[in-house]
Amino acid sequence: MSWLEAVILGLVQGLTEFLPVSSSAHLRIVGPLLPSGGDPGAAFTAIVQIGTELAVLLYFRRDLVRIGAAWFGSVLRRPVGHPADARLGWLIVVGSVPIAVAGLAFQDLIETSLRHLQLTAFALIGFGVLLGLADRIGRKQRTLPEMTWTRGLMFGLAQALALIPGVSRSGGTITAGLLMGFTREAAARYSFLLAVPAVLASGFYQLWRHGHDAAAVPVTATLIATLVSFVVGYAVIVWFLRLVATRTYMPFVVYRIALGLLVLAGLQTGYLQPY
Repeated sequence: MSWLEAVILGLVQGLTEFLPVSSSAHLRIVGPLLPSGGDPGAAFTAIVQIGTELAVLLYFRRDLVRIGAAWFGSVLRRPVGHPADARLGWLIVVGSVPIAVAGLAFQDLIETSLRHLQLTAFALIGFGVLLGLADRIGRKQRTLPEMTWTRGLMFGLAQALALIPGVSRSGGTITAGLLMGFTREAAARYSFLLAVPAVLASGFYQLWRHGHDAAAVPVTATLIATLVSFVVGYAVIVWFLRLVATRTYMPFVVYRIALGLLVLAGLQTGYLQPY
């Protein structure tokens, strides 16, 4: 992988990680179209996502410090800050369990069969339609203080579906949030916060597991892509949270369906290969 290809993949990751369009699907689709060709792989994808999560840590640093301090205080039975922050911390922990369990249980499938481009295309289309329905019928009244243990677990189960390229971590959790009556902004903010432990754990696990394998994780290219994804991802967070405060998700729904149909057409014509 050349440095230019690494920059392109970093741009793709940064632009799509926080939008409900599936960054893993975009890396899976764009990779084979680059000169070197081929799927960048699950390990490369997970590690590059560390860059975008560092952007989340920077943007939400005050929220995360407040929630983290309150959560640790509750663990040590020495209350710190507001009880609602401690509860939100516990909800993030509980919501991270489904993706952790599924990631370990289906690790081989995630790295092989679930990266089939036809499955990616169907996931883009199907979950795009579901996002559109949720955006239309959701009541959009609840805010984060109204989060319950059941709702937190539902967010977590929706996030676990993002192990399938094409579902989208933010798309799945935002869809679940809208269906449960949360506002667009509340669903998006919680989606970002919930992703922090899951994405960082997955990225560092893959780094530990494949960091020595230059074929799976080319060091220079991975570093470049991760850095680019951090810079671009931060800008996207700022823009996206402003957008969802006033606009619908329909442009993303249309984009997902169109991209899914293009991928299916590419597979049908032989321009794209399923693996």
